[in-house]
Amino acid sequence: MTTTIARTTPADSVIDEAADIVAAYFSRLLPVLESHAQQLSAQLDGLASEGLTAARVDELVKPHAGAIMDDAGEPVYGAGFIATVDLLDDAPSHLAWWQGEDRRKLVFPPQSVKQGIDYRELEWFRVPLMSGRSHIAGPYVDYLCSDEYTMTAATPVRAGGRFAGVAGLDVVVEAIERRLTPPLRALGAELVLVNGVDRVLVSTDPRYGAGDVLRPAQAVVMTRRRCDQVDLDILALA
Repeated sequence: MTTTIARTTPADSVIDEAADIVAAYFSRLLPVLESHAQQLSAQLDGLASEGLTAARVDELVKPHAGAIMDDAGEPVYGAGFIATVDLLDDAPSHLAWWQGEDRRKLVFPPQSVKQGIDYRELEWFRVPLMSGRSHIAGPYVDYLCSDEYTMTAATPVRAGGRFAGVAGLDVVVEAIERRLTPPLRALGAELVLVNGVDRVLVSTDPRYGAGDVLRPAQAVVMTRRRCDQVDLDILALA
């Protein structure tokens, strides 16, 4: 005999509080990133007429990357700047990125396929390029940088009156789960945090875990609430 467990819909106040918890977490990351993006824009703008090289961009970006990882208020795995195509005089594109506990610069091996990646096709680059606004992409497996399950925040950088690239930071999903799961669980409801394609980032519902994709035939949404600051939704499922 099969027993069906009846699930009740959490109160609106609980859903609202959950959305506020998520928004508060990401609101600690974005202002720091955006502040450094503005500073970098001013620095690049001052050099735009002189020409830019990969080495010069690395020199400018490195202190910003370190400061973002120090000042974000949450564990940040990596940070830096990704130049748009044809910004630099000596390279078609460029990734100035530092990551890990040792803050090492990301360098691709010679003839690596990663060197040929068109960043304009990636969500964290494409959305700020098209919208002119900050964007948080993921969760996804970051084969380009960390090889970890990751969320990437990116904000546009301008120089010489045009789009120059994006400043970004990476947070691994494990770190986000450690921060968000306890306060969400304390609300006493089974909740799931998903991105725009219903891929799970954090869950207090034992049926789902990070990385799962909710299929309409399997997961019936009772309540969906958008979180401020980020394109993520809190769900209560039947």
